[in-house]
Amino acid sequence: MSLYRTELRRLVKRRFVRYLTLAGLLVLVAVAIGMFVTNERIGPAQRAAAEQAAERDYRQNVESAQQYRAECERVAATGATSERGFPADCSTITPTPRESFQAQWYLPATFDFQEEFSTALVIFAAVLALVVLLAGASFVGAEWSSGGMMNLLLWQPQRLRVLLTKLAALLTGVLGLAVVAMAAWTAAFWGIASQRGSTAGMTSGVWQSFGLTGLRAAALVLIAAALGFGLASLGRHTALALGGVLGVLVIGQFGVGMLLSMANVRFVEAWLLPTYLLAWMEKKVTLQNYDACQASYTGNCEAVTMDITWQDSSVLLSVSLVLVLGAALWTMRRRDIT
Repeated sequence: MSLYRTELRRLVKRRFVRYLTLAGLLVLVAVAIGMFVTNERIGPAQRAAAEQAAERDYRQNVESAQQYRAECERVAATGATSERGFPADCSTITPTPRESFQAQWYLPATFDFQEEFSTALVIFAAVLALVVLLAGASFVGAEWSSGGMMNLLLWQPQRLRVLLTKLAALLTGVLGLAVVAMAAWTAAFWGIASQRGSTAGMTSGVWQSFGLTGLRAAALVLIAAALGFGLASLGRHTALALGGVLGVLVIGQFGVGMLLSMANVRFVEAWLLPTYLLAWMEKKVTLQNYDACQASYTGNCEAVTMDITWQDSSVLLSVSLVLVLGAALWTMRRRDIT
């Protein structure tokens, strides 16, 4: 019997992997349902209601300004405007211009596929990456803790071949899940945009951009699965991968972030992992430092910026993957099964 097919079947049959995958898919379904419920297609009725709401707020603003000015003039007659907080010249109290009440600000939320689907892909990648990281850790970690790995090595004593075959089976299953789930995710949000928003402006260039974002999402999911697999292989237990994730989130993110903030380090976000994951998905993240500025040609003080690109993220992800998997393979070859 093929070792690869055996491991692939074992991956599919694991109850923890099944339940975890189901939970992740249910989270994605809940997100899609929430987007459907909270968005609305904009038509003539919605635009008319927005115009009425803008006009109503403008009239209320005019009425409030008139009442405030009348009160100011009444107090000014007693000469106590400064004591009551009114300006010295009550004529400066004027209502906000009508142009400040734009009808578009009163329109209900609507899902524009061209503008917002990239954000939906980021959510998809984040949820699925967490799921497969835990699934990958459990897939190999349970084998060590239950003694199944030792029995397997008696049947197939080539340690590296066994570990790499398990990894290949894991990545194959994860890739299949990612492709099917992403196709369903795209179809679901296309339906949401058709019923509760707009699908206008979808050119071939936009589809190509979404396709590249989808490829980066799939790559991130595969990397997460491999990292979870590698961490659990190093510690020979699923708990090591979970502890590593918690350590990165709690110590590496909150702790380091607070420490750098207290030290007044510029661009604290540049030291945090989520920034690089977001840059990987969105191609670039621009950080801004409002504590420092640089003079522009107009004389204005503009915030200093720093760009984190997907190339920077690819270096971080590649180095992490090589270190974790390399260490897992090295320890597998070095240790004896006892």
